[in-house]
Amino acid sequence: TKTPKKSPLSFLSGSLTSFLFSWISLLLSRNVVLYFSLHTTKYTSPIAESVSSGLKTLVIGMCFLSTFTFGFIGLGLMIVFIRSLFTLKEVETQ
Repeated sequence: TKTPKKSPLSFLSGSLTSFLFSWISLLLSRNVVLYFSLHTTKYTSPIAESVSSGLKTLVIGMCFLSTFTFGFIGLGLMIVFIRSLFTLKEVETQ
C-alpha cells in the first residue's frame, strides 16, 4: 500500500500546534520558576536539601526542555511547509 502524500496544510497545522504547545510550555516554565523562587524551604538535613535542589532543577529543566522541543519542532515544520509550497509549484509546472 502506498502512503498518501502530506499536503502543505498538514505541515502548517502541525507547526502552529507545536508553536502553541511551546508557548504553553513557556508559560508553565515561567510559573514553575516563579513558584520555586517564592516558596523556598529550609531543611535541617543536608541530604534533604540536596534532594530538594536536585528535584527542583530536574522539574525546571524538563519544563524548559519541553519549551525548546516544541519550538524546534514547530520551526522545522514551518520550514517544511515553506519548502513544500515551492515543490508543489514545481510539480504543477511539469
